[in-house]
Amino acid sequence: MPAKTSPSLALMSILLAGAVAAGSLLWGLGKIRREGGPIVVTTGEAEIGGPFSLIDQNGIRRSDQDFRGRYMLVFFGFTYCPDICPTTLAVLSAALNDIGPLAEDIVPIFISVDPERDTPGNLKPYLAAFGSQFVGLTGTREETDNAVGVYRAYYRIVGGEGDDRGDDYLVDHTSIIYLMDREGKFVTNYDLNMGPGVIAADLRKRIR
Repeated sequence: MPAKTSPSLALMSILLAGAVAAGSLLWGLGKIRREGGPIVVTTGEAEIGGPFSLIDQNGIRRSDQDFRGRYMLVFFGFTYCPDICPTTLAVLSAALNDIGPLAEDIVPIFISVDPERDTPGNLKPYLAAFGSQFVGLTGTREETDNAVGVYRAYYRIVGGEGDDRGDDYLVDHTSIIYLMDREGKFVTNYDLNMGPGVIAADLRKRIR
């Protein structure tokens, strides 16, 4: 299959700027809704997460075992995503910057649900726009489905099916962020509506 053209770096800069603005707005709205009450998050020994084997943005095969000893922030998305993905990545980047040295114990992982277009070569410049700390993972459709399955996530191609759909399609997908502990066990989840400040505050409490 011929290589697909990734979104341009100029477009990424525009998306990042818009994402930060959108994230700030959503953070403010979320803060108003939660003011005076606790943050409600899912905790416990839920069976979320498990083994995966995918290729990172540098063309290196990585498994879940490679990240043991550090917390993981796992998010499923795709580089052609027009809104949720760049906004979420911008919020995560801001949250990690907010917690300073604690961020060294966390690896943010972007798992593509669009492996046909999201080659390692396309993932690398896309994620670089949000920070060098991000690990992007892609693979075959079977490998992607396995990762989606172990995280109890979801995706669905919208706008065409099969090999004839071309590049003119979107992907509906799970938009939460999974926090996994140093052993790869599920801790809690976040979403972009919480905003970077709320996520950073919660990470400070949990990172040990």
